[in-house]
Parts: sequence; C-alpha cells; structure tokens
Amino acid sequence: MSQSNTFEKQLQELNHIIEQMEQEDVGLEQSLKLYEQGVKLTRSCQKIIEDAETKIQQLMDQNSESD
Repeated sequence: MSQSNTFEKQLQELNHIIEQMEQEDVGLEQSLKLYEQGVKLTRSCQKIIEDAETKIQQLMDQNSESD
C-alpha cells in the first residue's frame, strides 16, 4: 500500500507543478526547474504503474494456471 501512497503523493506534486507553471509570473529558470521535476515525477509514476500492471498480469497468470 505504500506504493499507492507514493503514487498519490507524486501525482499531487505533479499537479502542483502544473499549477505553478500555469502562472504567468514564473520565470524561465523556474519554469525549467519545475519542468525537470515534472518529468522526473512522471517517469516515477509511470514506473509504479508498470510495476502494478506486471503484478496484475502475474496474478492473472497464476489464476489461469490453477484452473
């Protein structure tokens, strides 16, 4: 369950970054830093989703084998 919390927290951080970048008073340097953080968070969230999909597939395969 900690992965879910991590995913939710990272998604929340990503949404916050998007809100910050949408503000007109964010300078170029700050925008680049926020973009970099956003890319890292996106990749991390994608990894969590891929791991969950792998786990689900493994469980489905195990279920098929037992039938």
